[in-house]
Amino acid sequence: METPSIASGNSYKHGSIDFTSFPSALFYNFIQITKMSPLNTVHLQKIFNSLDKNGDGLVSADELGWLLDRIGLHAKRDELELLVGGKSLDYVDFLFFYETLIKESRVFEQETCEIEQEDDILERDLQKAFRVFDLDGDGFITSEELQIALSRLGLWDEHSGQDCRHMIDVYDTNSDGLLDFEEFKDMMLVKGQS
Repeated sequence: METPSIASGNSYKHGSIDFTSFPSALFYNFIQITKMSPLNTVHLQKIFNSLDKNGDGLVSADELGWLLDRIGLHAKRDELELLVGGKSLDYVDFLFFYETLIKESRVFEQETCEIEQEDDILERDLQKAFRVFDLDGDGFITSEELQIALSRLGLWDEHSGQDCRHMIDVYDTNSDGLLDFEEFKDMMLVKGQS
């Protein structure tokens, strides 16, 4: 599954940290990792201390980026700096960063699941509609089948001058004079968006 690389859209701020601009793909990947082994504050303190190389009580965007890269979550330096509102995080902001990643990644995962469910429902509905037009069940819609099905549905008007062959030609991407399911789906989705 492809994960989008757009900003999450939710507004989370803590101090100088702006979580709104953090890439959603990062949240999705992060939840996959934290499901395997969630971290407690002892673990987080150890991670923070090991990242704080100079002992100044701050983790830089570069150090945070290194950690994220090590666990397979890739973010650009400018994204991290925008996220942390500067060049570094103190320990409290680091904890908040972790907690927000967990919360946001769960929201992202739930939204992704809902979108996939909606896509599955749409796909099934389109398959049912395709079968209405594919009268002989061969997996293709001919211009004759289209005209018959439209007539049965009361959508065909002999006097309107509509030509089923032309209607098929518009969406027939492989120029075989027929609509297969993918071409039908493209036609229906374009019609539904206009």
